Amino acid sequence: MTNLVECVESSGNVFADLNVRNPEEALLKAELAMRIADVIESKGLSQEEAARVLGIRQPHISKLVRGQLRGFSIGRLLKFLLALDQDVELVIRPNRKPTEPREVKVHSLK
Repeated sequence: MTNLVECVESSGNVFADLNVRNPEEALLKAELAMRIADVIESKGLSQEEAARVLGIRQPHISKLVRGQLRGFSIGRLLKFLLALDQDVELVIRPNRKPTEPREVKVHSLK
C-alpha cells in the first residue's frame, strides 16, 4: 500500500502559505524575534538579564524567544535590537521584479 502525500511549493513565506492575515508583517516579526533570541543567546544573557536590558518582564522574554509575538510591534522589536547593541539598517527600493510579489527581507550580519 502506497500513501501519497500532496506537496505544494512554498511561496517563500510560510505565513502567506497558511493564509495568515498580514503575512509580510508576520514574517518580519518572526525574523526580528529570531535575531533577538540569537543575540540574547550569543551574549550569554539569562531571560531575567535580557528582560532588564529590554525593560520588560521575564515572561515576555519567554514568549518572545518562543515566537509568541502577539503584543510585540515591529517598532518595539527594532527597539529591542538597539537595546541589545545591534545596529539596524532599513533599505527601501523599488520592486525589481514587477511580475513577482513584493517582499520584506531581514539580513543578519554577525
